Amino acid sequence: MKDPRPAGPPAETATGPAEKAPVAKGTVPGSPPLPGSTHVAIVGAGPTGLTLALQLARAGVDFVVLDRELAGHNCSRATAIHARTLEVLQPLGVTEELIARGLRVDNFVIRDGRRRLLEVPLADLPTEYPFMLMIPQHETEGVLSARLAALGHTVRRPCEVTRVNQDQGGATLTLVGGETLRARYVVGADGMQSRVRTQAGIGFSGASYSQQFILADATLDTLAVSHHELNLFFASSGMTVVAPLPGGHFRIAGSSDRAPEEPTVDDIQALLDERLPDAARVLTTRWTSRFRVHSLVADRYRENRILLAGDAAHVHSPAGGQGMNTGIQDACLLGSCLADNALSAYNGLRRPVALRVAAFTDRLTRMATLRTTPGRGIRNGVLPVLGRSTALRRRAARELAELAY
Repeated sequence: MKDPRPAGPPAETATGPAEKAPVAKGTVPGSPPLPGSTHVAIVGAGPTGLTLALQLARAGVDFVVLDRELAGHNCSRATAIHARTLEVLQPLGVTEELIARGLRVDNFVIRDGRRRLLEVPLADLPTEYPFMLMIPQHETEGVLSARLAALGHTVRRPCEVTRVNQDQGGATLTLVGGETLRARYVVGADGMQSRVRTQAGIGFSGASYSQQFILADATLDTLAVSHHELNLFFASSGMTVVAPLPGGHFRIAGSSDRAPEEPTVDDIQALLDERLPDAARVLTTRWTSRFRVHSLVADRYRENRILLAGDAAHVHSPAGGQGMNTGIQDACLLGSCLADNALSAYNGLRRPVALRVAAFTDRLTRMATLRTTPGRGIRNGVLPVLGRSTALRRRAARELAELAY
């Protein structure tokens, strides 16, 4: 296995700026003090941790949410919310607000330059939400946080967990500064570099891709890319995702053999010029980063009193935008399992989904990054033929929307 350490933030958790140094214990002024004990300690307040908190609040289960950051991230990171995720979030009272803030996309297109190889329409999906919702992750977190606050709960910030010690009756979390919290169960929703997973001794198996990725949110002067399609571009030099965002911005993610540490407008333009000649001009960027793509899944999702969800349990290629969605769905099921005392079902239900998502996104990424001329020729010839099958297009749409699980 290749080195799993990222060259920058991981695919679905990229933050742009360098990671902050450890922070002292405490809470945001005005938030309640940390209790001595709780039923469930949730470590990490990204979309997965916040969704789990909402599910537990709905079930009347006592919990505490801890996050090492003083405030939520202010960049977009994950941007796509799929139909299945909108379905599972609906009972939590946030789906309609997310839709109101987001941009609906009804077509997923695979292209080689300007040539359209395969279109996957989403409008016929068997769901109340037959589209992909594009919305910056900080907006998603804001909606989840506001709903949590409306239910009378808050995230304790900044609270960084340094150690988790288990025993028969529960677990004790030690924070920076020495403060402790006793919990019957601990959920690690603390990302790819999860300290909770490490403390539990759970392996994280898989591999890293050789290329790095450039990431940007930009405005484009273009007629080649629609605001109602998510485009995956193939090229001999690598893959590029161009996805619309609310407010006229586009998310651009492109593989690169030599990704600069802090990509500039010129770097983004050079990437597009290479793969979409004369198709798009970058006007501005509001955020850029680089990251290395990994395909890793935890060896198990539970170790006694410790459970994993989201990026702490699985990370994948950004192709298809599956990572955050899979994490939110982890959280919804885990919340139900915790409320119903049915934790024995969690690993068996969710880990196979992560393995399937990892395999799906890996196939998509490797197909997109074929380097040999014969391989690209075969791919570009086969995809249009496959695209003539209505059944295949519907199957691909269900897989993308995570309705097949």
